[in-house]
Amino acid sequence: MKKSLSIIGIAILLYFSTAAQVGIGTSSPVTSAKLEVTSTNSGFLPPRMSAVQRNTIPSPVAGLIIWCSDCGIRGELQVFDGVNWTNIHGGTTLDPLSIGAQSWMLYNLNVDKYRNGDPIPKVTDATAWTNLVTGAYCYYNNDSATYAAIYGKLYNWYAVNDSRGLAPAGWHIPTEIEWTSLTTYLGGETIAGGPLKETGTAHWATPNTGATNSSGFTGLPAGYRANFGSFSNVTTGAWWWTATQDNAANAWYRSTSYGQVSIGRSSTAKQLGASVRCIKD
Repeated sequence: MKKSLSIIGIAILLYFSTAAQVGIGTSSPVTSAKLEVTSTNSGFLPPRMSAVQRNTIPSPVAGLIIWCSDCGIRGELQVFDGVNWTNIHGGTTLDPLSIGAQSWMLYNLNVDKYRNGDPIPKVTDATAWTNLVTGAYCYYNNDSATYAAIYGKLYNWYAVNDSRGLAPAGWHIPTEIEWTSLTTYLGGETIAGGPLKETGTAHWATPNTGATNSSGFTGLPAGYRANFGSFSNVTTGAWWWTATQDNAANAWYRSTSYGQVSIGRSSTAKQLGASVRCIKD
């Protein structure tokens, strides 16, 4: 018969333990641990909940850990950093995904600080967003609870180009040439959207034409924030900045949608709020 040990039971054991240590599956826990769980055929299971349930936790403290069942792509382990709930990489999955000769991040960028530690301004007001000539980010519809964990942040191109570095150390924002290398490897712009898009309609609107995700890129329809401040196309389209400007006012981006298998290539105003996917240095 399996025996379960409640949180209260663990607390009681900790309180009454003369050595101030508890071992589960071991009679000699390491001296540096208050609680050691030892097993070769099972794991430690943290509390599991939705993002809505997580947000009702009263006064979470830094270091609190949960499994968020509807965060990220298929759920993710999250920790409270004292200000925000993030995944264990601080908001960005840093494990590289190999596609041809390139290594890409698994998810859209979700950082709120430049590489040197300076904060990136969060701008919610539409007029203020329109008038920006410096870096900023926002969440789709200014709704972090609904969109942040799945789609990441939307950045203007001024943040992409900031000398303090938007990408984490060891990564950079892909150039126009690097994006072209990716789409060429996947068969060219006319069909590259299919291998880049997440399959199914959990996030993409129907019919999500041609989506195979054969590259593992798992592109998601984060939508965009127009240069005049409004939001559009979540669930129907994805826009990713390149690091390459077209002219003083515009920069290049890539896009795809729920009704196409191709990847679009165009330039637009640098005030546009779009997703960012980093590539390994």
